[in-house]
Amino acid sequence: MSDHPYTQLPTEAFWRESISMRHPMEISDIYRPKFSIDKTQKIATAGSCFAQHFSKALKQRGYNFIDEEPAPNILEGNLINKYNYEIYSARYANIYTARQMLQTLKRALGEFAPQDTAWYNNGRFFDPLRPLIEPAGYDSRAELDIARTAHLSAVKRVFESTDIFVFTFGLTEAWAHHVDGLVYPMCPGTVGGKFDPKLHKFHNFTFQENYDDMVEFIELARILQPNMRFLLTVSPVPLTATASGEHVLAATVRSKSTLRTVCAEICDHFEYVDYFPSYELISSPPFKGFFFEHDMRSVSATGVDFAMTTFFRAHADDDNIDKNEKIGAPELAQNELQCEEEILKGFGK
Repeated sequence: MSDHPYTQLPTEAFWRESISMRHPMEISDIYRPKFSIDKTQKIATAGSCFAQHFSKALKQRGYNFIDEEPAPNILEGNLINKYNYEIYSARYANIYTARQMLQTLKRALGEFAPQDTAWYNNGRFFDPLRPLIEPAGYDSRAELDIARTAHLSAVKRVFESTDIFVFTFGLTEAWAHHVDGLVYPMCPGTVGGKFDPKLHKFHNFTFQENYDDMVEFIELARILQPNMRFLLTVSPVPLTATASGEHVLAATVRSKSTLRTVCAEICDHFEYVDYFPSYELISSPPFKGFFFEHDMRSVSATGVDFAMTTFFRAHADDDNIDKNEKIGAPELAQNELQCEEEILKGFGK
């Protein structure tokens, strides 16, 4: 046979040699970092629920994790987590979509001022964009406004000082305010507020919308910190529910496929953007669903550790790694995750 490009390809380019002939736990070289990440660099995180594992792993391994909105001394133990402190680099709670991430930064910079600023339920005030950070709500509108102002100042500080920003895409589906396009973390009425079909509309963001939003976010963030680099991931966690009209399985595949393609395109175009394949490591067929709990949605402790171990090994010096050491991070139990989307389980019939 004549020589051709496929004769020069490495083992990992072929499915049989790199996948079929190996035990799932022996599959390797899936993640090859574009740039190094070490413990001297300031790292910030944001994203969907699965991103919380990333935050904890970074802290447990001694990386320079930024937290610009730390818990007050009055809070201890489980209350810190309950009130959404020490989960991300600011107290923004989960950010599921690229548009929500972009709007969060724009709000911090004073470039976007949404109309819907407070929900009033049973004598208490709630932040529409962080409805669960204060489980019992605020005493007054003034108290809510003070908390929001402090939060947005913290968000700005994050982007002024971060060297590496890690963002985990979660969803393409979202609910938005019909007038100004404000994207909510959850549909109004599910975790607070009241749903109004005249004000609230469902939107399933397309590839182009997600791409444009993330590129705009990246460019805006690099105005504050010109040397900032980005690590994108896609959450492997399937949708809890879909409002698209599709079966939830089809909707999940559509959403994750769109987001994965967005990541690929952005990484191809920007040398300072990399992708970590948490989605592939957990969800791909060769792993046979082994990394999911019985509900086939919640990622197991084994899955979390496998993903995090893959990440840290790729960024560590081989001489400093004990090959028999479990180098992931103590996993978050499912009931420790702060995940608004989980509430949708209660609406099933």
